[in-house]
Amino acid sequence: MYFKTIVIVLFVQVLSGSLFGQQAPKKEISANQVIEMIKGKVTCPWSANTVDTFKSGNPDDAVTGIAVCMFPDMKALKQAVADKCNLIIVHEPTFYSHTDETKTLTDDPVYQDKFKFINDHHLIIWRFHDHIHRTNPDGIYVGVVEKLGWEKNKADNSLTRFKFEKVKLSDFILRLKAIFPGSSFRVIGNPEMMVTNVALALGAPGFSTHLKLLQEKNIDVLVAGEAPEWETYQYVYDAQLQGKNKAVIFLGHTNSEEAGMEYCAKWLKGFIPAAIPIHYIKNGSSFNTF
Repeated sequence: MYFKTIVIVLFVQVLSGSLFGQQAPKKEISANQVIEMIKGKVTCPWSANTVDTFKSGNPDDAVTGIAVCMFPDMKALKQAVADKCNLIIVHEPTFYSHTDETKTLTDDPVYQDKFKFINDHHLIIWRFHDHIHRTNPDGIYVGVVEKLGWEKNKADNSLTRFKFEKVKLSDFILRLKAIFPGSSFRVIGNPEMMVTNVALALGAPGFSTHLKLLQEKNIDVLVAGEAPEWETYQYVYDAQLQGKNKAVIFLGHTNSEEAGMEYCAKWLKGFIPAAIPIHYIKNGSSFNTF
């Protein structure tokens, strides 16, 4: 009986690959399979008309690691290679336009060098923009609200409206500066005006979204990403000149959404197999102010 038990144990060890310290080979997972996992976790239907598609690489390649970032700029691409990540999940375009149209870039040296680097390192870039916003709750807003520390100030469940103890606009701006050190904001509004009700509009959703929030009577300040200067800028400037208690603070596109991709990296770790390392790469600002 004792001999039979030993034989059975050894047989199991051989099958599992644990005999003599050997490990069973890890099962490879392709980029396509990772994306299918993501599609299964978002709460919204997957749209056929979307920018959330592969921008480079072979989706059938095995994933060595996942890098998550806001922009696939050259710095982020090089960091992904250093981190041994061949799947890069990004929020914004790879090739400078919303649809990543490259027909006008074929002979452009900047595009050519970037394209060559991506191909030389067999990088698979996939964009996650539409559906991370459409899922409930919006993943980008979740991450940014968490960074701002505004969870306790939510006025409803929209992640768009917040209520604070009365504070001067200038002091409210200082709070934001502490959260985004080294950043410059564009602000329209009387620095002495009192702020209580704040609306949040991340990224660049357009003037109609900004206007709808600003038209709410109790909204004092809109904290936004960016907008053309002839739209929200001029509307709020006129409101200020008319003595209305309205203001807008433009954080910049990156500041207004990047924390959402940091949250995305944490979210992915909740269901992507632990054998695949996931790294968040911070882009930061692409410009300097003088």
